[in-house]
Order: sequence, then C-alpha cells, then structure tokens
Amino acid sequence: MTQRHHTDGSTKRFVADNHWHHDFLHHPLFNDLETMFHLSNHTAWPSIEWLNSQLSTQHVVEGIPIRFVADPELADDERYYEQIIFETGQIPSRLENWHDLFGAFIWLLFPKTKRLLNQLHIHEISEHGLTKRSKARNAITLFDECGVVVTYDSADVAASGIKETLRNHLWQQAFVEQRSLWQHSVHSFMFGHANYEMATKPYLGLTGKVLFIPLNSEFNRLSLKNRYQQLDDALCNQIRDNQLLKNNEKLSPMPFLGIPNWYDDNNDPQFYENIQYFRPKRRKAE
Repeated sequence: MTQRHHTDGSTKRFVADNHWHHDFLHHPLFNDLETMFHLSNHTAWPSIEWLNSQLSTQHVVEGIPIRFVADPELADDERYYEQIIFETGQIPSRLENWHDLFGAFIWLLFPKTKRLLNQLHIHEISEHGLTKRSKARNAITLFDECGVVVTYDSADVAASGIKETLRNHLWQQAFVEQRSLWQHSVHSFMFGHANYEMATKPYLGLTGKVLFIPLNSEFNRLSLKNRYQQLDDALCNQIRDNQLLKNNEKLSPMPFLGIPNWYDDNNDPQFYENIQYFRPKRRKAE
C-alpha cells in the first residue's frame, strides 16, 4: 500500500484494486501504454508468459537476457531484489499486482535506463551495504518509483525555457500560457511505476519527480515506439554522464495531473488555480 496525500492535507493509504480491469484507460496519461501494449484487449491479468513474449534483444542486464519470473518461484532466494536481477536477469514479479505489472511495462519501454538503475543500486549496495540508504540510492529509488520525464526541443527557445519554468513552479505559465508547446516541442513520459499504479484511481495530490531531457526536433517526428527507444538512450546517457541521481537535487516536483493531455480536468484553466496542488515554490530563508 502507498500513502496518498490529499489537497486538504490529510493522508490515507492508497489501496489498489485486486481485480483486473482497464477502467483507468480513459485517463489520457495511459494512452502510451494502451498504444504499445493494447491493454484493453486483455480480459484477465497479463500473464508472466505474455510479458516475457514482449521482451527483445534490448532487454539484457550485465550480458544476461532478462525475464520476468513469478515471485513464488523465487521465494527461497535470500538475495535482495536488485541482486537477483543483476546476477540472474530474473525480475521477481508478483502475480495479479498492479505495481509489478506497471514495473514490467517500464522495463519493456526503458530497458537501458532500468538496467543502469539496477547497476547503480548494486554499486551503492557494494559501497554502503544493504541496510544503509545512501543519498544516491534514495534518489535512484525515488525516480524509479515516481519519475516523470519531460523532453524539450533544444533548438526551440520557448521549449528550452520549460525546464526553468517548471523547476520554479510557474505552473500557470508552463501549463496554461505555454500550453501550445506540449505535444509539439515539449513532451512528457511516465517513468515511475508507482505513479501509474496510483493513477488507476487518480486524486489531486499525485506528484512525481521530473527529469528534463533535451532532444532535437527530429524526435517530434518519430513514431511512438521509436520515441521511447531514443528517449531510453538519451535518459540513460544523461543519468550516467551527468550523475543526475547522485542525490535528489536534480529531481523537481511535478503535479503530473496538470500535464496537458494527461488528465481531462486540466482542459479547464481553473484547474490550475488550486494552490494546494499546484504549490508555489518555497522561498529559501535568508
């Protein structure tokens, strides 16, 4: 179960449904998953066998092809989750579980980045042990669970400014005044599987952690499949080369129900007037 924070300040436990359905697909933020995996065609939980059928030669960890394995098959394995993946290529997956199902989809869409995050986890474990949570390991986990990626056309001046606009919590400017940029020179992608899980029952308060990736204008003309492949390359390289996850400093809050074309209610500009959700940036104490 996951905590959910409401705009009135209260906290409840998020409890996902325990039965298969695809009612959530009417929320536009799931459009990419529907396009890539045709979830509406499934009349029951996607099986481990079906998930493994979606793997390709890209899905390799440390030279070992990955595969999804039903959690009960690994019940006697005493290794840590990330160690099992690193050493065997097996991804422990709970059956009929939204969190792990969406986690599998992220592996399918971002294999290089997920492989890198696994390597970074193992590095941190080797440096600090299993029990001590380093700043880097916290950041890796936070992005893995709650990450959102915003890409922008690096040759477009207005699009390039979206990074600082969002980092400064200028929500009205980014989402209302500059709305025409989105889906043209600015694009958004979900990375955090916990975000997807909670968005099956969306509520105001849902917030991710965003990384910004500059890409050239050719990206806008690619098919959805090729966009994910190019984005996976770029995201993996940016995280590795620029050490984006050595701590939380590069991760900026993102009230992602405000992203244009992700949630129908945000078609009304008044949606963004809720400052309990679209919070202004805190001023640093002088």
